[in-house]
Amino acid sequence: MTKSALITGITGQDGSYLAELLLSKGYKVFGLRRRTSVPILENIDHIKNEIEFLEGDLLDQGSLIQAVRASNPDEVYNLAAQSFVGTSWGQPVVTGEVTGVGVTNMLEAVRLIKPEARFYQASSSEMFGKVVETPQRETTPFYPRSPYGVAKVYGHWITVNYRESFDMFACSGILFNHESPRRGVEFVTRKVTDAAARIKLGLQKELRMGNLDAKRDWGFAGDYVKAMYLMLQQDQADDYVISTGEMHTVQELVEIAFGHVGLKWQDHVVIDPKFVRPAEVDLLLGDCTKAKEKLDWKLEVGFEQLVTMMVESDLRKNSKYKV
Repeated sequence: MTKSALITGITGQDGSYLAELLLSKGYKVFGLRRRTSVPILENIDHIKNEIEFLEGDLLDQGSLIQAVRASNPDEVYNLAAQSFVGTSWGQPVVTGEVTGVGVTNMLEAVRLIKPEARFYQASSSEMFGKVVETPQRETTPFYPRSPYGVAKVYGHWITVNYRESFDMFACSGILFNHESPRRGVEFVTRKVTDAAARIKLGLQKELRMGNLDAKRDWGFAGDYVKAMYLMLQQDQADDYVISTGEMHTVQELVEIAFGHVGLKWQDHVVIDPKFVRPAEVDLLLGDCTKAKEKLDWKLEVGFEQLVTMMVESDLRKNSKYKV
């Protein structure tokens, strides 16, 4: 019997890779998307005809109930959020509503219509924020340092609450930074790889950056969606840290990206105070031992390979604009 899955945030980076994975496994895939005057389908353009789209919004409970009823899902992956940390200071209320309360709306829709469905919540390493131990694992206390991180903590704990209160199969993946050529250009990795490509092609002169010393645990989104899938195939619902266990500075990211196109990054990078966060998260490093042991999850793409893959993609995308 064909399994069905409902994915919120299907047009985003993770949603697109997850949709590919589930389609390859023979799933019927439903995608929840908000109505926009111009559909944003770049990440899923190659598979859009294989997906059944349902209109809905995490802030509209009725639309979520209708989506769950229409899709009758075996699995629900809640990936939709206001997902950019920087924006969360300028839009703290909407971030709280979508990224936090929106999770409750989705869980409640599943509880009312299809309580036996398996539910995945996209939690975030930003919940650890001002870290109280390194590396961070499932038992590490949260200390979020942005409205986004705070909202994600709410979404995480409400998922635990529904699991324990209503005996739902609901779990969270605490995903550390994960990137790909499909990452939005406002995120630091894609901002860097896109700029390296554009400067190489003569389309841009400089790259303005904030804190080059910030350290992150960066992995490939295509690897991370496999962990999401594996979490929902277990006998018991649980929460897992998904990470590489390696830490790199933003400066290392810049060095690899510019080095790949034969440029000296020092000639093009300008430090701009406006890109420094009001409350900086200096260091994130995940311990993914539990996921590797219990899920048999494996990493396939390393940091340097990830950065060069993104630069190559941005060279191809930007070459059509070359003067």
